[in-house]
Formats: sequence, C-alpha cells, structure tokens
Amino acid sequence: MSELIVGFADAMDLVSPVLTGHHKRVARMAGTLARELGLDDRSTSSLVVAGLLHDSGALSLYERLDALKFEAEFSPTGTSAHAYMGYVLLRRFKVFSEVAPLVRHHHLWWEHASEHCRVQELALRANLLHLADRVDVLIDKRKEILGQVPGIRERIERESGRMFAPELVELLKAVSRQESFWLDVVSPYLPSLVENGLEGWDTRLSGEQAVELARVMSTIIDFRSHFTATHSAGVSATAVPLAKLAGFSPLECRTMKLAGYLHDLGKLAVPAEILEKPDKLTNEEFAVIRSHTYYTYRVLEKIIGLGTVNEWASFHHERLNGDGYPFHRDADNLSLGSRIMAVADVLTAITEDRPYRAGMPLEKAVSVLTSMAGSGVLDPSVVGLAVDNFNEINDTRATAQSEALDEFESYAEQTSEFQVD
Repeated sequence: MSELIVGFADAMDLVSPVLTGHHKRVARMAGTLARELGLDDRSTSSLVVAGLLHDSGALSLYERLDALKFEAEFSPTGTSAHAYMGYVLLRRFKVFSEVAPLVRHHHLWWEHASEHCRVQELALRANLLHLADRVDVLIDKRKEILGQVPGIRERIERESGRMFAPELVELLKAVSRQESFWLDVVSPYLPSLVENGLEGWDTRLSGEQAVELARVMSTIIDFRSHFTATHSAGVSATAVPLAKLAGFSPLECRTMKLAGYLHDLGKLAVPAEILEKPDKLTNEEFAVIRSHTYYTYRVLEKIIGLGTVNEWASFHHERLNGDGYPFHRDADNLSLGSRIMAVADVLTAITEDRPYRAGMPLEKAVSVLTSMAGSGVLDPSVVGLAVDNFNEINDTRATAQSEALDEFESYAEQTSEFQVD
C-alpha cells in the first residue's frame, strides 16, 4: 500500500510543475517532527500518509495553487472546501480512518483548534501537518535551502499561538538546527526517505482493499471535472463483464476492475479546461490529452505487483494497427486484457451521457464499435462479445455510472458542510 500511496502522490504532482514534490516534502517533514514529538510508529506513519494525501480534495489547479499561499484564502478555522473534500473522500476507506481527520483539519489554526476539533491529540497532530505544509510553502525551490532557514524560522515564530501550537514551533526550532532536516526535503533521496517513514503502516492490501483504494483514487481523478465524473466507474464496470465473457478467472476479473479504476490516472496531468471543453480540441490540446496514458504508465510502473494492472490500464488507447498512443504497440504486442480495456473505454465513452451530449443509442454504438473492429483499431473478437451482450453490459455500465453520479453530487453537497468532530 505504501507504494500505491506514494505513486498516487506522484500522480497528484502532475497537476502542475509548481506542485512537484510538495506532498513528499510535507510528508517527510511531518514524519520527522512526529518522531521528535515522541509519537509512536503508527501515529508517525499516519502523519506521513496524511502528508502524501493532504491535498487530495483540491481537485483543480486553482485550488492547489491557492493552497500554496502562506495565508491562503480559506478560513483560519480550517474549514476549507478542499480539506473537507479530502476528508470525505478518504474516510470511505477504512485503512484511512486515522488519516482522514488529519486531512480534514490540516489548515486549522491553533487559536481555533479547541473550538473546531474536540480531540486535543488530533488537533495537535493536524496542526503539526499544517506546520509542515506551511514550511514547505515558504521554501523557495529556486534557491539554496540552508540560506533560507533563518527567514523561514522567523516567519513561523511570528505565528506561534496563532497559526501554530507553541510547542510545535519550539520543536521546529530545535529540529531545524540540523542541516539534514532541510537537505532531506530537497535531496534526490526524498522518495526513499518518505517510504522509510511508512514502516509503522500496514503495507499489505487484500485484493478487495486494493480495488477499494483504486476506487477512491479514481474518484479523485474523475471528480476534477463534471464532464468525467463517472467515466472510470463506467470503464471498470464495462471491462469486468467483458473479461468474464472472454474466460478470465475471478482473480483476473478483479485485476481488470482495478485496472479500470486506474486507467485514467494520468489525466491529473491534463488541465480541467481541456477536459471540460465541449468544442473540438486544438492540435495542441489533443496532444496534451494524448499524454495521459503515458503518465498512467510511468506512475504505475513504480509499484511492485501491479505489472499486469499497468499493462491493462495504460494501453487502452493503443490500437491493433499500431496507430494508437503513446507507445504505438500493435497486435503482436497487446495482450487480451489490454484489448478488453480498449473496447471498454470506447464503449463507455460513446454510450455515457456527457453534459454537452447524450450517449449513443444501441444501433449507433454497435455501428461505431463494429467499424473500429473492421478497420484494425479494436479487437474483433472482443467487440463481438460486446455486441452480442450489449444490453446486459450497457445496463451494468449505466448502473455503475448512475451510482458514481450520485456520489459526485453527494460530495459536492457535503463540501459546503463543515461540522465539528
């Protein structure tokens, strides 16, 4: 699980080059401060995970960049929409039961902590995460780090008792005397240092837990735009029955479900204004869109044990005739799982409703799929399974997307609610 979480933090960095490394730097500083505070391994690791995922609710580039202002334009009571959205998304997954509240309160100012967070220990740990987050905002990534330390310390000290707990400010002052504290967060060794900080975390996931975690990730990916809010759910729901019809085992079908949820991970690198554009894309915009499968592949290839998932997820725009992207694989280099995912993606895309158009009816969708199979784009045998079982598969797809849409609307409603724990 640690590799999956670190991989997802990498994916969130794709939103903008300005964000590169932010989540890892916050995670490293939070973990170091937690150990110095005397927290146990589990609590320390929970803070590291929270650091990696703390901006998971900031679904747009604007929200992410806004959060990089030291005194960002959200309430000092910590009731920012992106912190609450991250909490709502992460609490669905039981493994994140300790992490979600930290994410919820990671912008809570210390002077308001007792009013808005009833558990004192939680308030202190969330404020520690807030401190690490704000320290990273103060670091000028274009300049040498050690020369910035006095100015950063002075700025943080001015907020003692207001933004930050006095004991945490004193802790930072003590720890920050070590050059290694600062050099760690700008060093090429940062990824391995962060993973070392996850030693107190359970690193093994069951198959069902992996699928559920992937579903949480797909939600974060898709909910950046109301145009794509249910797409991954639809692709996953379409790919699994196609895999069953192709003779895949229950384990392989679960792997396919996981791949369906993760297939558009790289779309975090695509600006929302391109995702939401109802008109024809320019050549430059389409080039940006075409990059998303490359980023999906590069993020997932770092995660041991997800080789098959990566292959099935990342090659969904490859074509049998070699004219797909981004690797131009052809029929000799595309597995059946990748071919199934390609058909599932097309079928979902043409049948799902979008804000600017209704999904295609059966006859038109079948015509499109059959034409793509005849021209050497999609696998004819997989298209045949889809056409022969179209109504059943399409009903499954529609049900899954309807449920995902209900979730999207529920989350949108909940972001306006900020209740005290």
